[in-house]
Amino acid sequence: MNIALIAHDVKKEELVNLVIAYEKVFEQHTLFATGTTGQKIADEAKLNVVKLKSGPLGGDQQIGALVAQNEIDAVIFLRDPLVALAHEPDVTALLRLCDVQCVPVATNIATAELLIKSLERHDLAWRNVVHRYRTERRSGTEG
Repeated sequence: MNIALIAHDVKKEELVNLVIAYEKVFEQHTLFATGTTGQKIADEAKLNVVKLKSGPLGGDQQIGALVAQNEIDAVIFLRDPLVALAHEPDVTALLRLCDVQCVPVATNIATAELLIKSLERHDLAWRNVVHRYRTERRSGTEG
């Protein structure tokens, strides 16, 4: 599975600690993350991370583009709901794309842990059907 990891500044350490706590789950998947978050995860959790741009510099939109193409299977986005952000429209667009593409998204530590437990139990295996269908359409083998 391809998992996107994003955290606002005050939530970065919380996300890193979550990834460290569930390292055995995350190491089985491909991780994508925005800017500083991705670097912190790579440095502190010692996991491979595809690092995109910082959220305010387009990283949220890059992940949104991957979601729109059904390249992301789950999103953990620890947001700071108490701070207004200049790039809030990007955040809203990303969450909307997750809804449109039926991509599970967690925006706080409680739902993130539930999502990780689902990954651990292979409850998201239905996403493999999405990938198979997408591959068949690209190769023209659907019938």
